[in-house]
Amino acid sequence: MPLLDLRNAMLVVIDLQARLVPAIHDGGRVVANAARLLEAGRLLDVPVVVTEQNPDKLGPTVPELAGIPPAIAKMSFDACAEPAVREALSGDRELVVCGCEAHVCVGQTVLTLLERRRRVVVVQDAVGSRVPESREVAIRRLAAHGAEIVTTEMVLFEWLRTAEHPQFRTISRLIR
Repeated sequence: MPLLDLRNAMLVVIDLQARLVPAIHDGGRVVANAARLLEAGRLLDVPVVVTEQNPDKLGPTVPELAGIPPAIAKMSFDACAEPAVREALSGDRELVVCGCEAHVCVGQTVLTLLERRRRVVVVQDAVGSRVPESREVAIRRLAAHGAEIVTTEMVLFEWLRTAEHPQFRTISRLIR
């Protein structure tokens, strides 16, 4: 099914952490779009999995994303190497992925999920890297391996499907 299915969605937020985000090119935009996805997910009852890479060194998830579920700490760049993440992502939900860094933790995690034949949707305007070129190359690589590349607005409106959805007005305000 080409359109995202709200009833089968899961949002995956990778490593949007206090000491990492300031180094990310256009990090404020990445966080703002991740916050939009999280708020829409909350309003629409989409399950969320959050990871933190080496939180003792990189700090907790940024405060702009307050109210998220507890993060799963990891040391491997590929979140799927962490048993708690594998368990949280088990099943067959389509995975909507945002976070940092596109060419490291996001990239390795997405490639593993694709190898496991999961439907993975990477939200291009909600992933970042320190260097723009690294992000651009990562997005191309992930697409070449089967990840779908979308924007925040695409996710929100595909989850809603209609202007008659009870949350349409609230969610449409998130992008104004």
